[in-house]
Amino acid sequence: MSGTLPVRLTVNGEPREALAEPRHTLADFLRHGLGLTGTHVGCEHGVCGACTVVVDGEPVRSCLMLAVQADGAEVLTVEGLATDGRLHPVQEAFRERHSFQCGFCTPGFVMTAYAFLRESPEPSRAEIRKALSSNLCRCTGYQSIVDGVELAAEKLRGDGRGSGG
Repeated sequence: MSGTLPVRLTVNGEPREALAEPRHTLADFLRHGLGLTGTHVGCEHGVCGACTVVVDGEPVRSCLMLAVQADGAEVLTVEGLATDGRLHPVQEAFRERHSFQCGFCTPGFVMTAYAFLRESPEPSRAEIRKALSSNLCRCTGYQSIVDGVELAAEKLRGDGRGSGG
């Protein structure tokens, strides 16, 4: 195929390679090139956060990054959080606190929360709200999402402290 370049990266711990046109976004590459449809594309302008993935340890808007820019990178998507069929604590907490309605924005919120909690394991509710302010949801009032991140922090610490409800 002319006009395509090989993109080699590690996705969810596995080496992956596929061809991509230089203009293809990382979101499109993940979804269409690799079949990882958990990364959702909403606004395609980096505003909504639905396409958030973790690249080399940092949360990024995959609709704004070109696939060729990710060549050689380590990428974590929402599919890569679960281990041996068990949900990651962030995913568990979102489920337990009903931190979604339609679910379209949920993968982006989960990945944003995952990256945030790695840096801030004991956040205040105000810090959680600030961290989540980069993601948009059209269905919830955000309260359940904040509750989910708060519970995820408790689960990750393993101490059971916090609101519990």
